[in-house]
Amino acid sequence: MKSRITTPVLALRASAIFLAALTQVNAEAASTAKDAIKTTAPEPRLKFYGWIEGGFTGNTSSPGDNQNFGRLFDDRSNEALLNQLSLTAERALDPKATGFDWGFKAQVMYGSDARFTHSMGLLDTTSTDRYQPDIVEAYLAMHCAILTDGGVDFKFGKAVTLEGAETIDPRTNVFYSHSYIFNYGIPLTYTGAMATVHVTKELDLIGGVTRGVNTSTQDNNGSAGFQGGFGLNLQDGKLVVLAITNLGPEMPNNNSDYRYMNDVTVTWKISDKLTSITDLNYSYDQSANAACYGAAQYLTYQVNEWLSVGARAEIWADPKGFYAVQFANNTDPMSLLRDGMVYDPRTVGGGDTTYGELTLGVSMKVPVSGPIQSLVIRPEVRLDGALNSGTRPFNDSKDRSMLTLGVDATLTF
Repeated sequence: MKSRITTPVLALRASAIFLAALTQVNAEAASTAKDAIKTTAPEPRLKFYGWIEGGFTGNTSSPGDNQNFGRLFDDRSNEALLNQLSLTAERALDPKATGFDWGFKAQVMYGSDARFTHSMGLLDTTSTDRYQPDIVEAYLAMHCAILTDGGVDFKFGKAVTLEGAETIDPRTNVFYSHSYIFNYGIPLTYTGAMATVHVTKELDLIGGVTRGVNTSTQDNNGSAGFQGGFGLNLQDGKLVVLAITNLGPEMPNNNSDYRYMNDVTVTWKISDKLTSITDLNYSYDQSANAACYGAAQYLTYQVNEWLSVGARAEIWADPKGFYAVQFANNTDPMSLLRDGMVYDPRTVGGGDTTYGELTLGVSMKVPVSGPIQSLVIRPEVRLDGALNSGTRPFNDSKDRSMLTLGVDATLTF
């Protein structure tokens, strides 16, 4: 039986490599654990875990609307946020299974990020407050020893998208702030059925039917969508490529015009300390005849067991001003998805703009033992700008650039 690329290799982005290095224990503890592994029992398949994340983004221009344009999870300027309190129950598939295997995942969240992670039909109308509940994932997984030596994995239910270099889970990301690609160029979740065929140990083929972008028990047009692509695991895992497309009607009450959302993520572990992540994105909506496209490049360097540094440079274009928007009202993200309407005049787009952003930051794991030994702190500095003339999307729609200083803290339990 050949080994196969596991589903986590496909779903976790290249930034998971960075996280793995980030969360290493110190050398002495690692040595002790290595000696102890011979006598300890195998790690249980069923796990219960969670995390709490809070952050603050200071905007040097102090906009009157307290909005950081182009941001979602860190949209509020000069205000502290409880981004996520997440609880998870999970039984992951055994990556070495040679026969039938099953698993599941259920993850609930409370916090300000839930305004944007909602899918239609699941807790999306329960609150108008900034802090809301959400069911991020709820799915059943199965592995079947069919078709190929590696078999086929199936997933049924609600899950996070396979697209993009960043995820909803803050622990797998390089920075507190998210890219334009994550915010506007990809879906965040899907609900449906997905199959991953492990063709060889280097190649996976993925495909499935969904209800559409960020929809669940309800849909805004009643038509199904498709998500699929392929994954490559090369150089013994040092080079990972994930190419995914998501297509289907996405506009409210429109079953004929398709939206095509395409993303390619390439992770290259250059050395034990240096990792490169490249994210390429293109989307097109037929109903608006509007495209958005761009690229983000990440570099991360592991200085030691508790300190990593990272850089992200991104260019992302929204030529018709169809995709990028700031949401002033807590319910406007779901209102726009549900019926194509927003109800707060401060919810505005950025117009015909090509955006550039440069983010520099560090990730620090507190080098102590005890209850806070899993605490990770990530300060960052970020410069956003409109690269074309004539648009001023930032700071109350007055400026061509925006400088922010952000920091978040995540405690895993």
